[in-house]
Amino acid sequence: MSSQTVMIRDVPKEERPRERLLKLGPRALSNQELLSIILGSGTKHESVVLLAQRLLMHFEGLSLLKDASVEELTAIKGIGVVKAVNIIASIELGRRMHALKSKDSSVIRSPEDGADFVMEEMRDLKQEHFVVLFLNTKNQVIHKQTIFIGSLNASIVHPREVFKEAVKRSAASIICAHNHPSGDPTPSQEDIHVTKRLAESGKMLGIELLDHLVIGDRKFVSLKEKGYL
Repeated sequence: MSSQTVMIRDVPKEERPRERLLKLGPRALSNQELLSIILGSGTKHESVVLLAQRLLMHFEGLSLLKDASVEELTAIKGIGVVKAVNIIASIELGRRMHALKSKDSSVIRSPEDGADFVMEEMRDLKQEHFVVLFLNTKNQVIHKQTIFIGSLNASIVHPREVFKEAVKRSAASIICAHNHPSGDPTPSQEDIHVTKRLAESGKMLGIELLDHLVIGDRKFVSLKEKGYL
């Protein structure tokens, strides 16, 4: 029997994904094994483990799978509407749990904390988003707002819009963040110019700009750490 026709019943019980999860916990399982459990079953001619492997190969891993639509999933042989919906629901639940974790960890003590707070929602955006975190005197995030969407430009990202909200929220300080859709967080001259302009405006109002973070794909740059604040 070739490896391509091995069914889940042919796999020793202790090596099956569900049994491995029960015995070793979810962290011990590969992406393929976890996806196998979500799919639940394979087809007449293909085990669920091989179906999961083919699915991951088609989407080049989790990075593209997490944004797949029902139509894209059901276009793959062996994936019906039920399996597609199970995958999408599992991904969305994971997103919501991560968002809860971010809200629970709302005290910003370092650039890493600030980046963690916005990374998941900003790193895959196709356009630049300029987001502001408004903090109280204990450095807790009291509000988060997208101020502008589009290419960063000093004439568009106006201090008035940023600090109007800060005054309204009685914020003690702010952290600005914007993403680079290319995934490369290297600051541009415009990023530096906007940062200095916002910092000067904040000083006049007594609301400190603690940092400006440029978000890339799972990496970021702190303009404060770079010496621009």
